[in-house]
Amino acid sequence: MSATAPYAGPSPIRRPVAAAALLAALLSLVFGLLLAGAGPAAAHAALTGSDPQDGAVVDTAPKEVTLSFSEAIAVGDDSIRVLDPSGKRADTEAGPRDLSEGSTVRYGVALHSGLPDGTYTVAWQAISADSHPISGAFTFSIGAPSATTVALSSQDVGGGPVGVVYDIARYAAYAGFVLLVGGSAFVLACWRRGASALPMQRLVVRGWLTLTAATLVMLLLRNPYTGSGKFADAFDLAGLQSVLDTKPGAALVSRLLLLGAAALFIAVLFGTYARREDEREKKDLTFGLAVGGGVVAAGIAATWAMSEHASTGIQASIAMPVDVLHLLAVAAWLGGLASLLVALYRTPDIGSAAVRRFSAVAFGSVVVLAATGIYQSWRQVGSWSALTGTRYGQLLILKVALIAVLLAVAWFSRRWTGRLTDTATASSGAEEEGAATEPENTAPAASAEASASSASCASSTASTASTASDDDVAPERAAQLARQRAVLTATKKKRVRDADPERSGLRRSVLAEAAVAVVLLAVTTMLTSTEPGRTEEEAAAGATAATAPAAGGPVNLSMPFDTGGENGKGTIRIDIDPGRTGSNDLHVWIDGSDGEPMDVPELKVALTLESKDIGPLPVVPDRLAEGHWTASGVQIPMAGEWKVDVTVRTSEIDQVTIDKNAKIG
Repeated sequence: MSATAPYAGPSPIRRPVAAAALLAALLSLVFGLLLAGAGPAAAHAALTGSDPQDGAVVDTAPKEVTLSFSEAIAVGDDSIRVLDPSGKRADTEAGPRDLSEGSTVRYGVALHSGLPDGTYTVAWQAISADSHPISGAFTFSIGAPSATTVALSSQDVGGGPVGVVYDIARYAAYAGFVLLVGGSAFVLACWRRGASALPMQRLVVRGWLTLTAATLVMLLLRNPYTGSGKFADAFDLAGLQSVLDTKPGAALVSRLLLLGAAALFIAVLFGTYARREDEREKKDLTFGLAVGGGVVAAGIAATWAMSEHASTGIQASIAMPVDVLHLLAVAAWLGGLASLLVALYRTPDIGSAAVRRFSAVAFGSVVVLAATGIYQSWRQVGSWSALTGTRYGQLLILKVALIAVLLAVAWFSRRWTGRLTDTATASSGAEEEGAATEPENTAPAASAEASASSASCASSTASTASTASDDDVAPERAAQLARQRAVLTATKKKRVRDADPERSGLRRSVLAEAAVAVVLLAVTTMLTSTEPGRTEEEAAAGATAATAPAAGGPVNLSMPFDTGGENGKGTIRIDIDPGRTGSNDLHVWIDGSDGEPMDVPELKVALTLESKDIGPLPVVPDRLAEGHWTASGVQIPMAGEWKVDVTVRTSEIDQVTIDKNAKIG
């Protein structure tokens, strides 16, 4: 780093340091807020139904329990467990059976025969097809509900400290990929002389180190992240072997192998390529590095495409290459932007031609991003309601808004680039490829100051050199003098550069672009860990369909209520079995706002078939246990869309009537 003598005005050292500190603080703030608000990664496959259903009461013990999901999942031997009221295993522990047919994803576990009456808990845990862990639990009862001693962990799979560290590694991996690929592309396509610039070398190498370290952390934490949630299991060899047998594990290992090839690419780029003087040889080497680096970059991008959103859902064979192009365009644009910022603040040699070439690369990247982004949005969202009504859609809207802001700031950068180009062209003519050209429109005062400083430095250096020559200077002293002269030369260049208003304006606008890009990259990473809008809507539709019974099937309703009084909030759950014309059994459960069974002074139910002007037919259930009422022999005279009215009173004066429609028969 070059030293700078004090001068009037802001220090040229303090400005880049302050800029770097600002970006670091912004990055920490954005990532901290996202990680604090996001919690565990959202489930990308969802439970859409079960048999028995959640909260159902069956007369006889079923032979098996089945679960249906919105998309393909990976299951293990203990992925589905059924526990009796005492907490003992009620399933045969033979592991889940795949009962999937066509597009229906269903798994089942066999139960022991002769199970006693009571409430049973079904706990399940699996890995979604796009690599994210999912879990859940529900209960059903045989004969009648009972107390249960089952206590499940309150921590969701993929959460806790392990989940936080894994999420940090996911963010860091994307950031490292952007710096590695974007920085290398900037050197090869925009500023070839930058291969010998130490700040550019540091930027790309740090990107490689960040991506490599993040990938190793994700590989080691994959087992506890999808399982126990304990850091100690990161070094469980059996668990690590099971991870390697999965699609996400294979993707992470492939990424590490490709990063080995990337290390060789970096060594050639900043070694042999940077030292090559012959232009023809350098041009041939540029082509070879571009091809080889492009293959490695595409391979690294494919490790995300093959294991996350693009690998599952509709048109996966098209979505994966589109996702690779999208990631490469993001890296070329945002990584190139970071490289330009470093070059403008840390190197004195970058000229207007390099900035113009990056402008062309950025434009091409935006075109690719627009095309691939439109396709991905259609594929992952699918409808306007999902765009505005799901978390994924809302994040996508935020991403589009950030891109619009980034393009607006880039327009100002392009104007500064035009001014810089005109000045450079007028003063020094056409710039050679990759050559550094300093603008000559420096303010007179700055030029005079630089000249005076140069003369003073030259005089001081000459005097020192003269004195030293008389004393037969030692090699150590000669080396020290050489370093001093290099520092003084760099100081002169930096003063002239900082005094150029066009270059200063460009640096400020690029810094603003980089600040927006940090937030954009964070939001983009958030999208990879959020359930796609299309999947969320399909899962919700599947869950709704699962609660709507087929002809002769049980009816399950859930209705929140609020009587307005103290402790007047809760949820009413109703089961009508067998849910057909004739005699039916009706069960009503009332849960308080804390989820515990809730007793009320009065409960009434009425059934009305408005299309046939039948009813209301009153039903007065009897209290069976705390928070549980039942009525037998409830007569349903004909099939249709029945309105179920429930009146609940929680005190002498606090009462409310709620209703819900249900198809019966």
